[in-house]
Amino acid sequence: MENLEVLDLVNKGGLLVWPILLCSLIGTAIFFERLLRYRKFLKYREDYDSFYQLIHDGKFATAQEFLSKRNPTLSAAKRLMLEALNVDDPDRETVEMVLVHGVEREIASLSSYLSTLGVLGSTAPLLGLLGTVLGMIKAFSVVESMGGSVNASVLAGGIWEAMLTTALGLSVAIPLLFFHNHLESRLSYIHEYLEEVAIEFMKAWSKGHHTAH
Repeated sequence: MENLEVLDLVNKGGLLVWPILLCSLIGTAIFFERLLRYRKFLKYREDYDSFYQLIHDGKFATAQEFLSKRNPTLSAAKRLMLEALNVDDPDRETVEMVLVHGVEREIASLSSYLSTLGVLGSTAPLLGLLGTVLGMIKAFSVVESMGGSVNASVLAGGIWEAMLTTALGLSVAIPLLFFHNHLESRLSYIHEYLEEVAIEFMKAWSKGHHTAH
């Protein structure tokens, strides 16, 4: 019975209810897909102290082998450091540039679809407002067609049906914006972690580069 009432309310909201529900569906799917990816990233954070020590001692070939053999799955941090180790005839400026571009690339990949989620969260209430305006136009058009014999119940019914889309739009937008902010905070944390990895690598590399020479 309750399901029928919900469907009845959705039907009364008009055509714009469906794009609002589509925003909710797509936005929720994006949220859970990104959330799982970020959790997987954070779950497999590793301690690279032994690796940094090898770099510090100038044992670059051993360090490269250490990264590859320890875990065949290349995490973002490993990709950064292996790219830096694979630079031909490296100097400090080149290695730093490789690390900076590597961090930017990884963050760009991880931030995919976040802007879409933000747009969906902002669009849903606007669609709801548009639905309400169209509903109000329809309600007052009915009132005008009735001439002087205005039925208050008809007018009230038309108005509350029009307001349904605004309520639905806000109900969709609030969680989507929360999802977006939550993912942004996770991504910010990951960004800080990758920058920390790059800085620690450069500290060790600077010592190791002088040792090797």
